[in-house]
Amino acid sequence: MKNARLADILRPTSFDEIVGQRRLFGERGVIRQMVEAGRVTNMIFHGPPGTGKTTAAAIIAQKSQMTFYRLNATVASLSDLKDIMSQTGNIFGAGGILLYLDEIQYFNRKQQQALLDYIEDGRVTLIASTTDNPHFYIHPAVISRSTLFAFEPVEPEECAKALRRALKYLNESTGSSKTSDDDTLLYIGKRAVGDVRRAINLLENAYYAAGEIIGRAEVDLFDSSIGSYSEDAHFDLLSALQKSIRGSDPDAAVFYLVKLLEAGELISVCRRLLVIAGEDIGLAYPQAASVTYACVAAARELGMPEAKIPLANAAILLATAPKSNSAYAAAEAALGDIQKGLGNRIPGHLASPLFKGYKYPHDYPDNYVAQQYLPDDIKDRKYYTYGDNKTERTAAAYWERIKSQSLQDNGGAAGAAGKPDRNISKEN
Repeated sequence: MKNARLADILRPTSFDEIVGQRRLFGERGVIRQMVEAGRVTNMIFHGPPGTGKTTAAAIIAQKSQMTFYRLNATVASLSDLKDIMSQTGNIFGAGGILLYLDEIQYFNRKQQQALLDYIEDGRVTLIASTTDNPHFYIHPAVISRSTLFAFEPVEPEECAKALRRALKYLNESTGSSKTSDDDTLLYIGKRAVGDVRRAINLLENAYYAAGEIIGRAEVDLFDSSIGSYSEDAHFDLLSALQKSIRGSDPDAAVFYLVKLLEAGELISVCRRLLVIAGEDIGLAYPQAASVTYACVAAARELGMPEAKIPLANAAILLATAPKSNSAYAAAEAALGDIQKGLGNRIPGHLASPLFKGYKYPHDYPDNYVAQQYLPDDIKDRKYYTYGDNKTERTAAAYWERIKSQSLQDNGGAAGAAGKPDRNISKEN
């Protein structure tokens, strides 16, 4: 076909031709050894685009001599699936059916359940692929009947092997003798961010734009973005940003920050930095929340590319600040009791309209008086534990002194004798 993509024309037909994924398809690769031993089981391939998932499924089908069907879950329907399943009872399915289901995450629960009976008894061997985390998008029953294999982004050196093969094919098919050095091929591999298909497409475009030599200048005419990634990879990068800041690594923090910003993730980065200020720095450095908010506001006002400056300030400040998750942990502990249905009755002296028995702290020395605030069934709960940092240790020492003095002044009683209760308005 005249308009066939070069990546499809050059799709590997044997394990030896697959670049990258050596632990799966190299001489001692686990999938290669299984298939060559005659063992083909249900598999789920997960990883970024262009890493060989579809190619591997086709090679496995060819080596197993099973009848091969391929569906793409983005467009396939339940009837398409049933049509293939019906082949298991006739001569066409006598040698076994291997179904390759691409982008399985787009199949809904009912569609995925339809697979179960057939893969359970072996009438159909399923190879499914996804660019997302399978545990988030694939029915647990399908996962339990399959073996998961992770496909990693292909390293530039491995990409270069496929690019040399592509350049040779282009020269033979056009009768030309164009060349490209190793540095340029590695550069293409880096620009493709581990996606072999994308690397080959980029070389093909540069080939027709170049003279006798394909260099970086020709490559730079195309594909200026840093690389696409799945929704799951988006959350992985945000997670890496937060974990780097939590781990007090400013270098990693600024790397993931810039990588996300270059991919157009300004809003999600701003939101995540605000979360980090509260969750991971918290009461160890309370001003961090205000500073981060100001940096986020500036970034939204500026837009890219200038937005990276205040956001880099925020990320590095958070990474190098003292850390405490004591407030976050307290909130999660309280949520646990709420979800158990505890603490439904507020103490009477805190409830409107009369607040009878409520002691107004500002009427007492140091603006403190001991009294019960939590509901009766959880009155002794301790959700908050002071963090081991200067700010919280100072607060802990202060309140230990105030509360100890209150107990001494009142002979260990919960309230101050002779002090009147104040009935205050609902607003207080």
